[in-house]
Amino acid sequence: MSAHFHLPLKTPLDRAADPPLPYPRIELRDLFSIARWQKTIPWQPFKDGFEIHRLYGDGITGPTAALLRCRESGTLPLHQHLGYEHILLLTGSERDQNGIASTGTLTINPPGSCHRVASDAGSIVLAIWEAPVKIL
Repeated sequence: MSAHFHLPLKTPLDRAADPPLPYPRIELRDLFSIARWQKTIPWQPFKDGFEIHRLYGDGITGPTAALLRCRESGTLPLHQHLGYEHILLLTGSERDQNGIASTGTLTINPPGSCHRVASDAGSIVLAIWEAPVKIL
């Protein structure tokens, strides 16, 4: 089975009578196989050792979702979450002061929490932020 990165999908014909969506629908398939098809994603530079592909939002105002790819030995600086952060680890592993998370782990960091994130071997995560992140 080949993995595909689809953004956005068109509305099926049987739903043509539904009102238009205010934002395009986003559907990501076969996420836990992302290591095989990560080269098809238009990654952008982010922080040292990290790349990002934003799914929605700008990371400055309001909610944001993105795929983040960490290269070997990448580290995100100390930062504070102004809202909830949901991280689904799709491949690899990451660590912070709370421990090590591996593929398939969902971590939810509450508003006001602070941490640094590092990955020795690299990782890709789906990150969903309720509010912007403040670099400390």
